[in-house]
Amino acid sequence: MFTCVLIDKNGDGYTSTLTELNDDALPAGDVTVDIDFSSINYKDALAITGRGPIVRAFPMVPGIDFAGTVAESSHPDYAVGQKVLLTGWGVGEKHWGGLAGKARVKAEWLVPLPEGADAQQVMAIGTAGFTAMLCVNAIRQHGVKPEDGPVLVTGANGGVGSCALVLLHALGYQVVASTGRVEETADALRALGASEVIDRNELSNPGKPLQKERWAAAVDTVGSHTLANVCAGIHYDGVVAACGMAQGLDLPASVAPFILRGVTLKGIDSVMVSQQKRIDTWKDACALLPRDVLEKITRTAPLSDAIALASDLLDGKVKGRVVIDCRA
Repeated sequence: MFTCVLIDKNGDGYTSTLTELNDDALPAGDVTVDIDFSSINYKDALAITGRGPIVRAFPMVPGIDFAGTVAESSHPDYAVGQKVLLTGWGVGEKHWGGLAGKARVKAEWLVPLPEGADAQQVMAIGTAGFTAMLCVNAIRQHGVKPEDGPVLVTGANGGVGSCALVLLHALGYQVVASTGRVEETADALRALGASEVIDRNELSNPGKPLQKERWAAAVDTVGSHTLANVCAGIHYDGVVAACGMAQGLDLPASVAPFILRGVTLKGIDSVMVSQQKRIDTWKDACALLPRDVLEKITRTAPLSDAIALASDLLDGKVKGRVVIDCRA
């Protein structure tokens, strides 16, 4: 038996409940993992609450990431007792995910835990930190250096935003944090490394197609008008790493920043990343997000709290990352 969050559709509509299932209920896969920790991400919150069309099949165990220990394996790359993690690949959307005591998945979706890391640390990083590292690496690979100017992070109080802020600061960049809760969180954001905190209202409404050059690069977790304004305010030959849609899927932008300033809009997907890129990115993230730093942006909650936390996250009541302890 194992405990899990289970999403289903029935005559009463969409339901999310904490329940116990037999191991034979697990879907097909090469490797069965005893899950130690998972986390609550934006996608998980949408899935659990039903506020977004995330779940592709029912019933579904949500949780787009997890870390734990191999309990059974029919694949030569993984042995019983090995420590592993998983992010992406449609887990928690099309295939049962990590908000559970156990998971059974394809071996090629797994990554061995980086040397020196543990399950709680990698889930404190989680999909959010992994995505943030992909964004930051995209900025570095574009050639933007700390001396080129400030880097903007939108949605800086969220999981991806807070991790991106910490990563950029660790690499020596001057970081401007955009948030909707300036008075409440400005001091905390500065403690994480922000040199300036601005109100998201500066960016969230329709703006001019080309604006004052303010930032050498940006990590955008918001989309819509915010992303359009971010692109309009990037330095010549700068880059925007876009990974979120909290404000919307639309992009009411002009081509002006791209053809008059050579701005690059780099889309970041963390779901289908190649195995080697995953391994390299996790190595970077664990090196730049050590435990003492993660403690500043992370709290841990039991699996029984996951459903309530999903609503809190979408209602803007959750700061940073929430790790879920699946062992209880």
